[in-house]
Amino acid sequence: MATNGEVAAAFEELAVLSEILGANVFKVNAFRKAARAVEGLSGTATGMDVAALKEIDGLGASTAAKVVEFGRTATMSELEELRAQVPPGLKEVLAIQGIGPKTARALWTDAGVVDLATLRSAIDSGAVAKLPRMGAKTIENMKEAIAFAETARGRIRIGEAMPIADALVAELGALPFVERIAYAGSLRRGRETIGDLDILAAATDAKPLMDAFVGRGEVARILGHGDTKSSVLTKSGVQVDLRVVPLDRFGAALMYFTGSKEHNIALRERAIAQGMRLNEYGLFRENAQGGVDEGAVPVAAASEQEVYAALGLDWVPPTMREDRGEVAAFARGARHPEVLEVADIRAELHCHTTASDGSMSIDEIVARARDRGFHTIAITDHSKTQFQANGLDEARLRAHIAAIHAARARFPGMQIWAGSEVDILSDGTLDYADEILAELDWVVASPHAALKQEPRVATDRLLRAIAHPLVHVIGHPTGRIVNGRPGLEPAMNELYAAAKEHGTALEINSHHMRLDLRDAHIRAAAEAGCMLAIDCDVHGPDDFDEIRYGVLTAQRGWLPRAQCLNCMDAAALDAWRRRKR
Repeated sequence: MATNGEVAAAFEELAVLSEILGANVFKVNAFRKAARAVEGLSGTATGMDVAALKEIDGLGASTAAKVVEFGRTATMSELEELRAQVPPGLKEVLAIQGIGPKTARALWTDAGVVDLATLRSAIDSGAVAKLPRMGAKTIENMKEAIAFAETARGRIRIGEAMPIADALVAELGALPFVERIAYAGSLRRGRETIGDLDILAAATDAKPLMDAFVGRGEVARILGHGDTKSSVLTKSGVQVDLRVVPLDRFGAALMYFTGSKEHNIALRERAIAQGMRLNEYGLFRENAQGGVDEGAVPVAAASEQEVYAALGLDWVPPTMREDRGEVAAFARGARHPEVLEVADIRAELHCHTTASDGSMSIDEIVARARDRGFHTIAITDHSKTQFQANGLDEARLRAHIAAIHAARARFPGMQIWAGSEVDILSDGTLDYADEILAELDWVVASPHAALKQEPRVATDRLLRAIAHPLVHVIGHPTGRIVNGRPGLEPAMNELYAAAKEHGTALEINSHHMRLDLRDAHIRAAAEAGCMLAIDCDVHGPDDFDEIRYGVLTAQRGWLPRAQCLNCMDAAALDAWRRRKR
């Protein structure tokens, strides 16, 4: 059954394509309204009939029918029709920071732009400069965004890749002849961007598995179809490779195809030092010539755990397999790093309600947090400078604080804090005066604008916010967007030192488009003794599920539970909060 997120994404694409094709604003807005309505449902939209869907605010007869159609066919006929009318390369153009549907339409219809290559040519020829509202600064920003996007070409965000892999593993794993199946590669290691998807399977009969794989409705092109390996390109442009291996060699193959390359080399060197050879078929004893006899029985191969054990290692989590000291850290008898898990997260400390740009009311968002087993939630709607996100002025904020506090009586088992995501302005001052900040239970200070500042200016800006005595957390500290914009580039070591000194936490924003702090920053911040918060920046119901990406990133940064605010019990977390009040 399709998720609400998938249906909402289809409506968003309908809105974008309709706008590109010049549809009237009412139709475009209807699709966007439908997307928000579906995203905000507590139940599954595709499990409802048209009559029930029409009762939902934001859905009419036409959009309700599209939801039912999506549940039946995994697409919408109108969406497929619009896709056929718009050059597929315009998706690349729309991915460029600062280019929306209306601009994309103008570039396409008036300058012949159909992909990034033609966009570059149109800029170079001066055709773009002739379009309305295309000044020199706008074009220069466009060039910078194109250059940045091209460095990430061919890789997709983890939040796009993971649902594809999860669905594929679940679908193929349900086939009666499949014994084991898992995704491998950089996705299993929790990398923020993914190239090709690698799926590994063991099956009693490989042929029907391969036939089922290449015959899926999501396949746009078959790149290869063999007995033990097949490759396809999906309709969303992602290459997926499926390999079938013997069940008794599955663990060794999973290790090999998970990588990283550097981790595998370190393991092979360790094996050689112990008189063994390691490859994707297993761990083998060397023969007298330093090789492996044909048909030799492996020392270990069936599971990753037994291969690691035979090498004198405890099992290394995939997220830590980057040859960054993990082989020594996980040697048997060594005190290896903790592995923080999603189940350890007990609080959400950054979320938005309908008071600003969220889709849930106070009660809805608190109930979601409670149902996930959380003991604490901090509601942090945007401050006044974020006018495009319906940021709250002082009067609205004070009323909002009262409404949040009133919710405590309705949820006696929850610790509910009235907070704000307060903008860090370009000079490092905050968007509210200290008087009103002191009325808040919780303050997340975040940079949203002026994200191209020189490193020294950016550093001083963030240091000023970190040192502010009323700030608890610095939200998404660099402001980067994965595959979108690089964000600020401050002197991170100075930020870590200041955060430790002032007792201000740094955020790991779990949303797959942010993942900010990133893994390398987390490792350094943890080693510097900083406290970190893993938050989802919740705007809608599905955003709570983004926590998996934040936790994977925290694992890659070797973050201990003791340095994660969200892992504290309610009393300890509240005591930490009160130090700033």
